[in-house]
Amino acid sequence: MTEQRSAGAPETFTKAPAIAIDSDAGMPAPVRAHFPGEEPPSGLRVDDLGPGDESQPHIRQALLGEPFDDPLVPGSVRCVACAHRCVLRPGRTGICGVRQNRGGWLYTTVYGQIVASKAEPIEKKPFFHFMPGSYAYSVATQGCNFHCAFCQNWQMSQAHREGFVPESRNVTPEAVVDEAVAAGVRSIAYTYVEPTVFIEFALDTMVRARAAGLHNVFVTNGYETPESLDLVAPLLDAANVDLKSANDAFYRRVCGARWEPVRDSIVDMRRRGIWVELTTLIIPGLNDDPDEFRAMAEWIATAVGPETPWHLSRFQPAYRLGELEPTPAETLVMAAQIARQAGLRHVYVGNAPEVEESTTNCLRCGERLIARSDFAITEWHLVEGHCPRCKHVLAGYGMENSPVVVRG
Repeated sequence: MTEQRSAGAPETFTKAPAIAIDSDAGMPAPVRAHFPGEEPPSGLRVDDLGPGDESQPHIRQALLGEPFDDPLVPGSVRCVACAHRCVLRPGRTGICGVRQNRGGWLYTTVYGQIVASKAEPIEKKPFFHFMPGSYAYSVATQGCNFHCAFCQNWQMSQAHREGFVPESRNVTPEAVVDEAVAAGVRSIAYTYVEPTVFIEFALDTMVRARAAGLHNVFVTNGYETPESLDLVAPLLDAANVDLKSANDAFYRRVCGARWEPVRDSIVDMRRRGIWVELTTLIIPGLNDDPDEFRAMAEWIATAVGPETPWHLSRFQPAYRLGELEPTPAETLVMAAQIARQAGLRHVYVGNAPEVEESTTNCLRCGERLIARSDFAITEWHLVEGHCPRCKHVLAGYGMENSPVVVRG
């Protein structure tokens, strides 16, 4: 008996969907692709896409794949790069759209195939307490393991869902580092889309960046697994995690994910010594409830630390939420007040010039330490990382030397 797959079923999934299965079928011969020194998994009964050839340098065998025992479909694998832990039957692609089972092995289809690369102020990522005043070289491939309805970078992250291929160029990790050095930056930022989906290329670049004296930072949704953090943590200096909500229903409905893995990942990053900053895009009617702000702030203060920078950002209509209005200024002000009442010491408001709060003050005496405007530092009053008045050390990294000439 043959089980038929329903028409129109999606090509991406967390758990393997039903497909046509013939229990009496054997492995087709020959299998098209050849794995040097290895044979395809025994019993594989679907055409093997195989690894990329010389004309496809972006097709590489992936890290963080493991065999998945599916008696009906031999050759299934599980990807453990992110918390979706997609189970992929041969030929299938994960939720991210860029990690695929090819002949019983997990492959990345975007190695070095970058869709964005440019030097930017580190404050734009945003990082306010990590090497302030420096520049980062931002790189990204396409693909993402979330499908946020409000995504600001959907042309890159959701291209596989929208049915188009963004303009890209193939580069090596060495070339990225060379470009970064030539641009005069001090770090490389893996950003715009979730960097975990291109972790192989990120890791190879991170190793070479360290050798060249550069730092590595992630701008991430926090959906890493402990397995993926084991790989990147020794090379990752800082992460800005997009904390979308502290509400699991919001994550499931709007992002296609869950809150708990994000929570655990943030705590794990801090435990591993990675500098963490958090960003929350406040969306009218979706995650702007005062009680939710309070719960988020209290969780950050207790589980991550009261000196953790929290960036509150105004939503601008984008992607599938183009009909919503921008976040009202009073909502941003209210959220910042709640955060400070909960004990957070470094709360910033961005993307809203009329109520922007981007100044860093001493948490002990209130002295102004760093002033910013348009992602640039305009004042620097720290003395070797200390408050000039009370000598309190400002939490962060790279606070010892001023990036600007002190004014006034």
